[in-house]
Amino acid sequence: MFAAHAQDQSKAQGIAAQVCAACHAADGNSIAAANPKIAGQFPEYLHKQLRDFKPQGGKKPARPSDIMSGMVANLSEDDMKGLAAYYAGQKLRPAAAADKNLVAQGQKLWRGGNASSGVPACQGCHGPAGAGIPAQYPRLAGQYADYIAAQLKAFRDGARANDPNGMMRAVAARMSEREIRAVAEYAAGLR
Repeated sequence: MFAAHAQDQSKAQGIAAQVCAACHAADGNSIAAANPKIAGQFPEYLHKQLRDFKPQGGKKPARPSDIMSGMVANLSEDDMKGLAAYYAGQKLRPAAAADKNLVAQGQKLWRGGNASSGVPACQGCHGPAGAGIPAQYPRLAGQYADYIAAQLKAFRDGARANDPNGMMRAVAARMSEREIRAVAEYAAGLR
């Protein structure tokens, strides 16, 4: 499904350079912590996110974003698949954790969750090393801590609701600000 021909890859690379590079860099290794690193992410996940940013059938997008909705507006289904395959094939240059105190707390949450508040271990879906599970859960290892924290807060606040069965919304709703920051810091340092 995501195996692209040379011509498709050339087109995807051109779109990446012209449309995506300003925020994500041409190779998917964004230099701004507000924008996710998409290099090496699963193509199925990238494709889903691109589709979710685009209004479908006269409905609002599943993942509203004034910026991304504009970026995907003129992309065809094949363009989105090509971009997903292109960025999935790029090498991630991982971010790093910055706060060692938060990392220790984040590691505990990642590995064991918080039984008292009902927060499950992150590794249950995203894997012990944050590699994710293709077509189900994204890779979080090496992602910017600021971006992960922002997405967890968006899930918690209902601003982001494109998670299957409301899973991330339910988890994030049980997390404190400090837990969100701690898990984000820990994930940024995973390899």
